[in-house]
Amino acid sequence: MSDKIIEVENLVKYFPLKAGFFQGKTLGHVKAVDDVSFSVVPGETLAIVGESGCGKTTIANLILRLLDPTSGDIRFKGQSLTDMSSAATKEYRKNVQAVLQDPYGALNPRMRVGHIISEPLEVHGFSKSERETRVRDALTAVGLPDHVGSQFPHEFSGGQRQRIGVARALTLEPDLIILDEPVSNLDVSIRSQVLNLLKEIQKNRQISYILISHDLATVEHMSTNIAVMYLGKLVEYGNAEGVCDDPRHPYTASLVAAATPPGTTPPWQTPIVGEVPSALETPSGCAFHPRCAYALPKCSNEHPPLTQIEDGRFAACHLYPDHIGSIDKHAPVTTNTPEVLTTSAGDID
Repeated sequence: MSDKIIEVENLVKYFPLKAGFFQGKTLGHVKAVDDVSFSVVPGETLAIVGESGCGKTTIANLILRLLDPTSGDIRFKGQSLTDMSSAATKEYRKNVQAVLQDPYGALNPRMRVGHIISEPLEVHGFSKSERETRVRDALTAVGLPDHVGSQFPHEFSGGQRQRIGVARALTLEPDLIILDEPVSNLDVSIRSQVLNLLKEIQKNRQISYILISHDLATVEHMSTNIAVMYLGKLVEYGNAEGVCDDPRHPYTASLVAAATPPGTTPPWQTPIVGEVPSALETPSGCAFHPRCAYALPKCSNEHPPLTQIEDGRFAACHLYPDHIGSIDKHAPVTTNTPEVLTTSAGDID
């Protein structure tokens, strides 16, 4: 058995764009996820970050088996998801749970909280006494009293609803929980409470997380490793502290600079301009080159592979290894590209 919870290898997901009333003609494909590989070990948090349209949520949906990949492989504890029997698939769904972004839309308003939390247990055949015990334990784990089980979701605040969502994910005692922007819809004053709760649960239960987020402050606080995506591809990978404090790809540096508080000097004085190009018509070569202040001539026609630039750090950039030493990361720069594609990738996240 593999010592890794999840292994993603050369994962690809293309969505066909159809034309006509009956959508018979294919005009092209949206490259939501394009040759992505990573792995997660027990007790680790892998954060997947990037702008809207980069493919983060699509990867989460592929791991949750809400979508089927175009190609590539996803393995759970060494076993490929495509080779799983129906019984093994049901066990997989038990061991991989999700906490969704919107705590208001994720809970059925017509069901009492106790029923919402116990519903996964019913699906997997737990007895009534086992369900009651697990629901009680899950509510305790997220800091809610037993009596909330008789109440409806509308009686709770956003933070409390998200705790209920976490409790529902915990009842099956999963090995992996996918956190899709778990605090983005919450008030700033309670975000840290939910994040600290998730960290405490992980420490006590050795659960692995895949965290989908735009917020680098959240990512740095929560994560073991960070995978940075741009237009469906991984452009940087490494430990959380290293990626946030010393980014190696210009796109990562731009994200860090954008999130740096006023009065603080970012690692690179790198602006980020324009919109993410369309995933239907990605730029040739390095997809980031129309927005990159350090683009080289070959960036427009040669795609850089994700390569190891030092121990535990990977980047997909032509600056390595020969050109990185010649740029001044601390000098204010602007992109030399006169035009920037502004067509967004739509709803694909």
